[in-house]
Amino acid sequence: MKTRMIKFIVTGMCSCIFFIANAQQKDNQPQTFSFTAKEAVDYAMKNAVQVKNALLDIKIQEQTNKGYTAEALPQINGNVSLTDYLSIATQLIPAEFTGGPPGTYIPIKFGTKYSGNYGGNLQQIIFDGQVFVGLQARKTAMENAELAADVTKEQIKTNVYKVYYQLVVGRRQIGTLDANIANYQKLLHDTKEIYKNGFAEKLDVDKVQVQLSNLETQKLQAQNQIDAGKEGLKFLMNISQKDELILTDTLSDEELKSGVLDANYNYEDRKEFQQLETEIVLGKYNVKRYQLSKIPTLSFSANLNQNAQRNTFDFFKGGQPWYTTSYISFNLSIPIFDGGTRNSNIQTAKLNLMKMDNQLDQLKASIDNDVSQSRINMKTALITMDSQKKNIELAESVYNSTKLKYEQGLGSNQEISTAQADLVTAQNNYYSSLYDAIIAKIDYLSAAGKL
Repeated sequence: MKTRMIKFIVTGMCSCIFFIANAQQKDNQPQTFSFTAKEAVDYAMKNAVQVKNALLDIKIQEQTNKGYTAEALPQINGNVSLTDYLSIATQLIPAEFTGGPPGTYIPIKFGTKYSGNYGGNLQQIIFDGQVFVGLQARKTAMENAELAADVTKEQIKTNVYKVYYQLVVGRRQIGTLDANIANYQKLLHDTKEIYKNGFAEKLDVDKVQVQLSNLETQKLQAQNQIDAGKEGLKFLMNISQKDELILTDTLSDEELKSGVLDANYNYEDRKEFQQLETEIVLGKYNVKRYQLSKIPTLSFSANLNQNAQRNTFDFFKGGQPWYTTSYISFNLSIPIFDGGTRNSNIQTAKLNLMKMDNQLDQLKASIDNDVSQSRINMKTALITMDSQKKNIELAESVYNSTKLKYEQGLGSNQEISTAQADLVTAQNNYYSSLYDAIIAKIDYLSAAGKL
């Protein structure tokens, strides 16, 4: 029976160890995340470290507000003390009190060996201008913390969109490079066959080989940029580098052009503007707080204590007296002179408020400039993108015509190589302009507070 019990315990322990190890192994396995651009932004809004810290700042402000509330509530404290006088203090009294000679003293010990005390104290602020201003400012302080979190979210959102669509453009470019490489591989094959038949030079084969190698190198560089961009996007979204990230969105020229140059925008749509407005309100509360520090404060307190003295340690035995002490009091504190500290604080708070007013005006001008510049950049980028797209169409037409002539034996290898190189250049210019247009659109929407 004992042996069977031991086997049961051992089997159970092994099963637990296997379950824990298996669970840890599953936790360590890479995960696959598939996101549209909006889904990537939503994920970052919940998981990015900067956003998490901004949300913690809101909770910190909640606790700070509770501290302001606590100052206006009654403060109740209890106290218990027990003293053992190892050596009772000696007092000197004139000897003549007991008939002794004048000018001499008799040492006497007053008191008992043990002393006990317990009681409670209550304090309540009746009026304190600074405390009341703190209570008034709680809602605005909370709004400011929430807006600070919103500003952080907007910054994360902008960065995620930019990196995401950069990767989308890179993916399209990879597809074009693959098509170009396939064309060059066919051209290389055809040129080698023509060379074998004596209708081309070895130099023609080498030129095509060099161009093919350049395209393969360009694809490798583009792929490395995509891989690095994905790692950067994972970092922004707080996804482990070992996990796989799949981007499902595509991008068309029509999507870029849709509704991005609306002339209407409001300063209040920018979270930074809203936050600065709340900071100005808090600045006004700060001025008011220092102004109210010049008026009297009134408080109330109450105290109740029980104390006893004993020569033997018998505080918990009945029949021995405990003596009660109690009082209530009102305290009026009147500021009279502080060397100018309060006036200095008031003027400093007013000057800081003036600075924030100036910052608000500057932010308005900055928003105007951001919207204006981003509109110009967007218009320029769209015009450039359309122009480069037409260049691609023209380069493709030239390439196809040159290729047809080459296949019919009417064109040279140099002509088709040049046409192919011009097509690759046009494609690269198009993708560059496409990315510029994406960035310009995101910057415009961000500047107008519409991202």
